Amino acid sequence: MSFILEILKATIPAGTPLLLGALGEIYTERSGILNLGVEGMMIMGAVSAFGITAITGNVWLGVLVSAIVGGGMALIHAFNSITLKANQTLSGLSLTMLGLGLSGLIGKRYVGVPLLNKLHSLPIYGLKDIPLIGPILFDQDPLVYISYLLTFVFWFFLFNTRFGIELRSVGESPDVADSAGIDVSKIQYLAVFIGGIMAGLGGAYLSVVYAPAWIEGMTAGMGWIVLAITIFSLWRPERAILGSYLFGGIRVLQYKLQPFGISPNLLNMLPFIFTILVLMLASKEISRKRISAPSSLGIPYFREKL
Repeated sequence: MSFILEILKATIPAGTPLLLGALGEIYTERSGILNLGVEGMMIMGAVSAFGITAITGNVWLGVLVSAIVGGGMALIHAFNSITLKANQTLSGLSLTMLGLGLSGLIGKRYVGVPLLNKLHSLPIYGLKDIPLIGPILFDQDPLVYISYLLTFVFWFFLFNTRFGIELRSVGESPDVADSAGIDVSKIQYLAVFIGGIMAGLGGAYLSVVYAPAWIEGMTAGMGWIVLAITIFSLWRPERAILGSYLFGGIRVLQYKLQPFGISPNLLNMLPFIFTILVLMLASKEISRKRISAPSSLGIPYFREKL
């Protein structure tokens, strides 16, 4: 039982960067914009958070800068996709390659540098003492608690506010939304920017909390897993938390199973094998419930067609 509780407790921080990235990507795709640059934004968020924290000693400043950097990179994609009407797939892939290359260049000076200031666990007394779930959910670091709150906030805004209605309308039918007086470009720019901020925060969590160090390519494909979680969640924030922790648990198992003599190569494959399985299951659920991606996802909107 203690072994299982240890795995479950470790699953929460392992899934947090995925959850942060997935919440942002859900908003981006709900607006009709496909952003395959999540990996690039996350890795740039990681290197910027680590660099600023190492220089200033202020972790929260590093986290803030990572959000700004992630949002700034997302605006590059937004300009290409919304203003220039470029191919969204190519733009996103280019953003990933840019982020991976640029982070490697910026991060050279930080390889092997210890991070003296980092976020530590902050138990919530009272809640921490709840049997079973207390130590798992409420003996974590502050960014984990923020991710809980953001999941609720993103869900609430998406389904219970005017902004959420406009966002979903733009993603389903930009023509109709435009006819109703909604500024399609404004909504899409804002959604993509939010997605970039969240991806940057996910990267920051990796480098200043989960594994407080800078390692080139430390995201290791997490951006692609975020895209899978977005589909698995059926573009709903409250489902993203389940998908993120499932993937987080698989990641934890990679390390927990190593002492049993299982091949490291097989263990490294686990998250991506699970990604394929999750996508297959999500596809079946989408078919069964007749739930599909936003109708205009990946399709540039040309207002002059009205």
